[in-house]
Amino acid sequence: MKLAFTFLFTILSVSIYAQVSKLDSAAKLKEVVVKGYYNKQPILRSVSAVSLIDSNLIRNQQSSSLVSTFNTVPGVRMEERSPGSYRLSLRGSLLRSPFGIRNIKVYVDDFPLTDAGGNTYLNLIDVASFSSIEIYKGPEASVFGANTGGAIIVNSPPMRNNIELSLTGGSYGLFHQTANVQHQFKNYNFSVTQGYQRSDGYRENSRMERKYFQTNQEWNYSPSGLLKAFIFYSDLSYQTPGGLTAGQLEQNPKQARPATPAIPGAITQQAAIYNKTIFAGLSNTYQIDQHFKHVVALFTSYTDFKNPFITNYEKRYESTLGLRTFLEYAKNTEHFKWNMQGGIEAAETRTQVKNFDNNAGSPAAMQAYDDLKANQSFAFLRLNFDIDSKILVELSSSLNFFNYKYESFFPIIVTEKQRKFSTQLMPKLAVSYLLSPEFSLRSSVSKGYSPPTIAEVRSSDNNINNNLQAEKGWNYELGLRYKTKNNRFYANGNIFNYQLKDAIVRRLNTNDTEYFINAGGTNQKGIEIEAAITIIKNDSGFLNELRFRNSYTFSHYRFKDFISGNANYSGNKLTGVPESVLVSSLEFNFKSGFYFFGQHNYTSPISLNDLNTVFANKYNLVEAKAGIRNLKIGNSRFDFFAGINNLFNENYSLGNDLNAANNRYFNAAVTRNFYAGLSVKL
Repeated sequence: MKLAFTFLFTILSVSIYAQVSKLDSAAKLKEVVVKGYYNKQPILRSVSAVSLIDSNLIRNQQSSSLVSTFNTVPGVRMEERSPGSYRLSLRGSLLRSPFGIRNIKVYVDDFPLTDAGGNTYLNLIDVASFSSIEIYKGPEASVFGANTGGAIIVNSPPMRNNIELSLTGGSYGLFHQTANVQHQFKNYNFSVTQGYQRSDGYRENSRMERKYFQTNQEWNYSPSGLLKAFIFYSDLSYQTPGGLTAGQLEQNPKQARPATPAIPGAITQQAAIYNKTIFAGLSNTYQIDQHFKHVVALFTSYTDFKNPFITNYEKRYESTLGLRTFLEYAKNTEHFKWNMQGGIEAAETRTQVKNFDNNAGSPAAMQAYDDLKANQSFAFLRLNFDIDSKILVELSSSLNFFNYKYESFFPIIVTEKQRKFSTQLMPKLAVSYLLSPEFSLRSSVSKGYSPPTIAEVRSSDNNINNNLQAEKGWNYELGLRYKTKNNRFYANGNIFNYQLKDAIVRRLNTNDTEYFINAGGTNQKGIEIEAAITIIKNDSGFLNELRFRNSYTFSHYRFKDFISGNANYSGNKLTGVPESVLVSSLEFNFKSGFYFFGQHNYTSPISLNDLNTVFANKYNLVEAKAGIRNLKIGNSRFDFFAGINNLFNENYSLGNDLNAANNRYFNAAVTRNFYAGLSVKL
């Protein structure tokens, strides 16, 4: 009850503030629209807990990292233990993610970036290739297949006749260069994006380098048909400094994990990750007639992954092949619009993994050799009803299938075996009601499902764990959205109760090799609020625009029925989740083309172990960026910018190692740092 009261009070206060603010009603701004997966609609009427990171938000942030950008969204937490090492969660904990992304489905345009084994390498992609990001929080398994956290859709930039170059340099050896060429013909468009990024890192043994290439091709081969191709190649390497104890952190936060009498340190073992991946997709959209549309997408990828670690040297080779297709029927009348989508998505990922002794960064004697094949598929059906352009109803569900096969070649031979998970039905019922052109209410009930990833089934302890169960649970949610008629003010709030069973959590052996177990369940209650207001627009003075944004996340997450050995964690705070996060920003745009952007992030203490005996300290981060845009020199337009992160030199840990062995929880984050650069459009 207290949770609901806080939620309603905050939203009503924001709404009242918006109504009494004197806004220029003549300055009509563009309505915000999300496309979903071929289900375009104004964000005000969306039945989902969706947030949009638009191109303006992306360009205000530093282009060398996605962390600050994602963390502006309530309910989203991204961490970066060292440059290039992303961890991401939507409405949940990072207990499953020593690195990378689990229990979330990620798409780039028409194509799933998440493989059949459940892993997503979002850090492969250069930020320059992002136009906007749609974040769907809470289980979206009814349309996107296996996930308990939600889904993310990354949209590529729209095609234009354009050439753009950018250069950025900064503290700790940061260098980021991108180039983009786009061209439009009569019925054919293409773009080519290239990026190079490197950094020496703040800590010892934290150097990062990425070479990136991407091309998008579009061919309108008929008035009804559109063929798209998407290809990227990424060569990413980053060193991993390792976790520190509290004493080591205080003594020297820059140091890499030191050696012990029994185990060498990160520098000696040259601990790092090397990932070379090529991804390709081809999609066809065909409007059969005024009612029927068919979409089909084929995708494939190959990854060469190497990870010299403290205790072993892993080589992994992954190949994925998949298909997504659906048929849509739509019919509109004056008072009633409806559409239906029915389709399937299927993928297979084969993983060959070999572990060796690590001899100071070189593979030595073999420890283990296994082959695994993950097969994940689902059929889905979605019905959307729009009554009098006021009531929007979504009825959807998916039928999910998952199995994996495995065989071992060393140290013992195990002939191919299969583990099959029970078929899962994932329904969703969601309703959005437009009380007025400015105000909407919504409610939803949905079920989430996420089987263990191949990286969890066969983790770094070199054992195949057939005891892991899929995590699943029901989410109940209420939400409201408000915007003014001129789109100058927007507010969105969600309150939810998510009951997750068999939550998967990570454990570490004393030698830092990992394994995973099911943690009974979690009780996740939360509030998410975001608001944006354009205070000044087209002012007669020197200031052209002034924008304020704010987001707040309250997470009351607790373990439920979680007993491990002799320890009972039930009722404890969920590890890795801050209870409160508040992010605020101001953006000034002057008529001269000069701009200034400032942002503050407050994050409350974070429990680092399931016992709740160790916490990371709360922190306040302030960043600022200033520059001048669209400075015309000849036929070219320039953007000069400079920025500062962690303005007040906060000492904090980011990307903490949860439930770490021997108390090595902490990964010191970078202190005050600077960057500057320019971009040019030809």
